[in-house]
Amino acid sequence: MTSAGVAARRVALRAPSLRADVVLVGVAVAVLAYLTVVPLAMLLLGAVSRGGSILDFRFTTQWLERVLTDDTSVELLFNSVIYAAGAAVVAFAVGTAVAWAVERTDVPLRSLWYGIALVPLIVPGIIHTIAWLFLLSPEIGWINVTLRAAGGPTLSAYTLPGMIWIEGLHTAPLSFVLMSAAFRTMDPSLEEAAAASHASAAQTLRRVTLPLLVPIGASVLLILFVRTLEAFEVPAIIGLPGRIFVYTSRIYLSLKLYPPSFGLAAAYGLVLLAISVVGLVLHRRATRHAERYATVTGKGYRPRRLELGRFRYVAVGALALYAFLAVALPFLVLLYASFIRVYSVPSLESLRELTLSNYSFILEDELTRTAVFNSLILGVAAATIVVAVTAVIAWVTVRTRLPGRGVLDFLAFVPITIPGIVLGISLIWVYFTIPIRIYGTLWILLVAYVTRYLPYGIRGTTSALVQIHRELEEAAGAAGARWWPTFRHILLPLLRPALVGVWIYVFIISLRELGAGVLLYSSQSVVLAVRIFDLRDSGNYTSIAALSVFLIIVLVALVTVLQRIGGRTIREA
Repeated sequence: MTSAGVAARRVALRAPSLRADVVLVGVAVAVLAYLTVVPLAMLLLGAVSRGGSILDFRFTTQWLERVLTDDTSVELLFNSVIYAAGAAVVAFAVGTAVAWAVERTDVPLRSLWYGIALVPLIVPGIIHTIAWLFLLSPEIGWINVTLRAAGGPTLSAYTLPGMIWIEGLHTAPLSFVLMSAAFRTMDPSLEEAAAASHASAAQTLRRVTLPLLVPIGASVLLILFVRTLEAFEVPAIIGLPGRIFVYTSRIYLSLKLYPPSFGLAAAYGLVLLAISVVGLVLHRRATRHAERYATVTGKGYRPRRLELGRFRYVAVGALALYAFLAVALPFLVLLYASFIRVYSVPSLESLRELTLSNYSFILEDELTRTAVFNSLILGVAAATIVVAVTAVIAWVTVRTRLPGRGVLDFLAFVPITIPGIVLGISLIWVYFTIPIRIYGTLWILLVAYVTRYLPYGIRGTTSALVQIHRELEEAAGAAGARWWPTFRHILLPLLRPALVGVWIYVFIISLRELGAGVLLYSSQSVVLAVRIFDLRDSGNYTSIAALSVFLIIVLVALVTVLQRIGGRTIREA
């Protein structure tokens, strides 16, 4: 064949692939815009509409005026900011201290403490909150009963400090994960050089360690602030009975009015969204010049651990205290409550009347069985869709020069700014307006989950794809392979470890989701977190305890199995 014929053949082979790529980008942009831009646009229109849907749109500013100028607006803003900031500080302090001990010192049993620090990530926030309600209830909480017996003060969960403590302790594992990475990659030789210059430990901490941690510390604090600001479990379960309102609980109450005030809920959601966006913008600014603080270079970097000497026992005691407060004590109180008919303080009399009736209830209750089934289906479906979609998006944004790839990456990351309860309001407006009847079904929950977790998938997949050299794809292209066979047979096997990790993470957080689900579910689409929330409304706390124990055991078992599968997949890849 002549050179002209070879060139013509190559053009013929590549032209359809190029057209397929262009069509793929167009379809992906349209789908992502529908998932992200349309709900946000509907939220904005809903906040300035008198009607019950956009089809009945009548412009008004009454909702925004009420949210911004109402007598309680200042108190609401104050409570929300103090709650989020306080919990972020507690989580950061606890998570950073545990991360430092595990990553930078020679404390014994580091693997054990590392695993214990991650356990609360698996436990849904609603279960953690109810467990601490059993512990800090003013009248019958385990801790308060013990304090009163010792002549001490009574602590209450139904206060702003109580809410901050409970949320901060539950969010601490996220701080631990993020700060562990920072400590793992910080060169201790800088601190050793300060010590060799006769600097005290306090001076070294103030002048060397803390300045190096400024960008990552500020980044983690802002992430924790935004995550707490959108949290729903503690404000709903503890804040509402204690008359301490934040934006998420106000949104929920607006939709519980009769008739529901969708416009007021949308206005509150818009304010909460604005605060979240500001927090994330500040996060981007804080990490924009993070390379200035880099300490890991190619010059013989070798991390070393600080020898604690006799203080090792102090560190072990502190870690054991954290494990007791974050893991053991909440699980023990739930386990005890799951075996009694009516919740009461532990006594010989209550221990004589232990029963399995609560476990019988959750096994026989049809709505609970439906919730378990729905949660598993949604978790598997959401994780699979997020992995599939983000794998393709990552390839387009990293590997091609197609127009629109930047828009694609932006649209996939936008949902990180949308709190779960705000996304729930947005989807209510969307599906009350357009003629797609999925409200109250599993489909709308699936849309919410996929939209909410796209950013986690896109960041994990993109990071992995950047590390894979493009020469393998170029070799396949030179051999005449089109895009899909190259993607399927070369890239996917190489990306498999990252994709498995993303799948496991999205699956787990899907089982925990409450903020969006509590606004979008029906009796046929109830999920586990919502079922626990409903049982709380009926005061059935012992059944909640049994369901919580069951769910914790199942989640820990699932994560263990999935991690083993993931580890085997990584070894095979």
